[in-house]
Amino acid sequence: MSSLIYAVCSRLFQILTCVRVGTNLDLYQVFFALLSGRFLQNRGAIVPALNDTGLEPDAVRRSVAAVAYGKWKIEDLIAAWKTCVRKECHFRTHDYEGYHPVACDLVGFFRPRLQGKVGKHYTSKADKAQPAVVFGMVATVGSVGNKRLPLLHSLTRQKPEETEVQLQARLLKETAGTLKKDQLLVADAGFALADFLELLQTGFVIRLDQNATARRNVLPEYKGCGARPKYGEVVRPLARSYKGKELPATPPDATARWKAGRHWVRAHIFEDLVLSDAKPGRETFRIVVIFDPRYKKPLVLATNRKLTAYALWCVYADRWPVEQMPLAAKQMLGCERSFVHSDESRWRLPELAMLAGNLLTYVAACGQPVATGFWDRCARPTCGRVRRLLARLHFSDLPILSGQVRKKNSPTAHLPKGVAAHRRKTRYPEADKQGVTA
Repeated sequence: MSSLIYAVCSRLFQILTCVRVGTNLDLYQVFFALLSGRFLQNRGAIVPALNDTGLEPDAVRRSVAAVAYGKWKIEDLIAAWKTCVRKECHFRTHDYEGYHPVACDLVGFFRPRLQGKVGKHYTSKADKAQPAVVFGMVATVGSVGNKRLPLLHSLTRQKPEETEVQLQARLLKETAGTLKKDQLLVADAGFALADFLELLQTGFVIRLDQNATARRNVLPEYKGCGARPKYGEVVRPLARSYKGKELPATPPDATARWKAGRHWVRAHIFEDLVLSDAKPGRETFRIVVIFDPRYKKPLVLATNRKLTAYALWCVYADRWPVEQMPLAAKQMLGCERSFVHSDESRWRLPELAMLAGNLLTYVAACGQPVATGFWDRCARPTCGRVRRLLARLHFSDLPILSGQVRKKNSPTAHLPKGVAAHRRKTRYPEADKQGVTA
């Protein structure tokens, strides 16, 4: 048996140590169905996916019940996963001038026919927002060897009647309380700069729109007539046109230049700025515009930390690994579609899929690449290759490494069986005495 299989199983046991006996075995079976691609083969249906792993019907029912009603939280599983990775010392967080990037984004698992309260998330396939189960995801970015990877930090559920804008603001506030002083929150242009400025003690790097503007943190000189100015001078990082008029760009406070491969990259730096609708004295930030000849449009970044332009360029490049987690969960493990409908399982199955995808990516990076065949001479350590390796196994083929992950042998002789086990009583004692049920 391959060492990668033992590596997957041992890490699963470490993740499930915080779950009660019996429930941990049920979740272990769900994880194996996810990691082996059974959901991909069955188009997201949980019962056929579990049945394909070789489980008995009773074990399949217990695993489905564990997802819907089990006493466990995804926060505990993620904490155990981070502890496991930290102990192994394979994962190395990236460091740029003393700061470590932490990427955040929103992800939606689309459920167009799901009944009840469900959010909406934009998809480019339909060019509009579709009904979806929306999460806020946060990941620490680092490397295992030469492979850049995200390490799942937290998942935040969207509350009922909560918009994505409100979810973004709540995600930032909850995440800021868990970060250290040397960590930087990195986000795309979908987030609002004003929400980041409210996090006074948290560093950030965020991409801005091409037409973004700001103001100086000082008042301009009084011209001697009219009302005295209340706002700082407008700063326009990039030139643009408005109603047929060309608006020139503001001269930068400083410039920088470095070489990336064969190309020279330039940067314009604007210091000590406030929001375009804010007066001087509010929270300040910097804007750095990066001109890379390999791209048509420049990159406009905002930050509240004194980093060089080159370091900011590297920090924002580490935002992209967070996109790999939903890619592994949806396309590689088959949870883009899911057939679960209870109030809890509709959230829990995507959460387990995100954690399983992150686990599979990490194991693939730590082990030897799995060749598809004799012709595959340049195999790469990807999660899809490990998934195909696990797809050849049934659950009975897996090694049992710990006695804690087992079925809970609870006494059930005293419990009612059959119809009497789920018969509901009426509110009227007279009807109960006559054998009438609601």
